[in-house]
Amino acid sequence: MTRYPAPLRPGDTIAVTAPSSGVGAALRPRLDHNVAWLRARGYEVRVGDCLAGDRYVSAPRAQRAAELTAMLADPTVRAVVPPWGGELLVDLLDQLDWTALADLEPTWVVGFSDLSTLLLPLTTRLGWASIHGSNLMDTAYRTPEGLAHWTTLAALGEGEDVVQRSPGRYRDEGWDDYRADPAVEEMTLPGTGSWTLVGGGGLDVTGRLVGGCVETVSHLAGTPFGDVPGYGELHAGDGLVVYLEAAEADAYAVGRALHGLRLAGWFEQATAVLVGRTRAPGHADLSQHDAVRDALGSLDVPIVLDVEVGHCQPFLPLVNGALARVVVDGDRREVTQQLL
Repeated sequence: MTRYPAPLRPGDTIAVTAPSSGVGAALRPRLDHNVAWLRARGYEVRVGDCLAGDRYVSAPRAQRAAELTAMLADPTVRAVVPPWGGELLVDLLDQLDWTALADLEPTWVVGFSDLSTLLLPLTTRLGWASIHGSNLMDTAYRTPEGLAHWTTLAALGEGEDVVQRSPGRYRDEGWDDYRADPAVEEMTLPGTGSWTLVGGGGLDVTGRLVGGCVETVSHLAGTPFGDVPGYGELHAGDGLVVYLEAAEADAYAVGRALHGLRLAGWFEQATAVLVGRTRAPGHADLSQHDAVRDALGSLDVPIVLDVEVGHCQPFLPLVNGALARVVVDGDRREVTQQLL
């Protein structure tokens, strides 16, 4: 059974720490702007010590683990939102006391990219709902029509739901320059396009959401921190909606990772697989879409391509562990999440 954190309300405390990469001095104004954005909406924001951006991680792993644990154990902290992902959050997993965490009331943890490395075991190992959504550095962006802000999902109570629809627009290249404009809040979305169901036709399925960034979560398969097959068996009555997205890996690497997850049993209870839109490179003989079809096309599972769940703005936040209904039919492209 999914354990949902208490709904996030104005006046609640949101804690900021970097369990992976920190923020350099040149980008600190962007972090400060987004902290101020949250405070302007009534939240208390507590900024931790593990934020240094001079190395590939924000602090030694024992310090990062201690700060994260303290925030999760503090009953006044309702959400933990890191500035962004990074490269090696995996080094933190065996530093956390998972037995002690299991005895705590759950706290919302929000983010994507390398943060998937933490979000996945919080859900599969502890049963906590977590939010695969914008990191702190992206939090101040205005949400395009059809999508929800992560704070909206974190404010849901058990039994409540939220419906999101593809806006049909996306950023086809580049990122905003936070150094030049640390207060940018409007996304530039010149590209047009929406979800594609492999094989065509229509789709209307339900299942528990689980997934993340393929470059990071694929390394957890076969470990206690990535037991998606076990999680699927636990929720066999509901099935799983597995979502995956590529950040930078080329199509060959993505294909290898997806084949590995298939062999590890990640899709045995899947009712659908959602694949995020990506700007990661393909090859003349294998595109990113081809890599997905090659690895997963033999499964008797619907595959939906170009969903807004990856490193390509905008971002459709998903609650890991929530019961989702995914509909692709005619012009309808939507996912409904229920906190059940």
